[in-house]
Amino acid sequence: QVQLAESGGGLVQAGGSLRLSCAASGRTFSSYAWFRQAPGKEREFVAAIRWYGGGTFYVDSVEGRFTISRDNAKNTVYLQMNSLKPEDTAVYYCAADRSERSYPVGPFGSWGQGTQVTVSS
Repeated sequence: QVQLAESGGGLVQAGGSLRLSCAASGRTFSSYAWFRQAPGKEREFVAAIRWYGGGTFYVDSVEGRFTISRDNAKNTVYLQMNSLKPEDTAVYYCAADRSERSYPVGPFGSWGQGTQVTVSS
């Protein structure tokens, strides 16, 4: 069974940091991404990474603050989020696909259940 399991969300003050994890099981994926959805807003692309080669891509609003990375041995992708702002508050979703053509913004065939990130001012 293919699964993407996110973890690491929580409540943090503005200026703080969080690291999200996305552990994959059941399949090898070539492209991974993080999306987020704030209340009342559409889902938004955040960052993407190629599993083979490690190329990365970010939405402008997080460039320089967020870093997406991978751990091949753990089959896990991370999103390190620094200098968090209240506008980063959202449910963050991990997405993945077997196709490298999904990099950077999709479409992605597999999705996690989401993890809540709340940044207080």
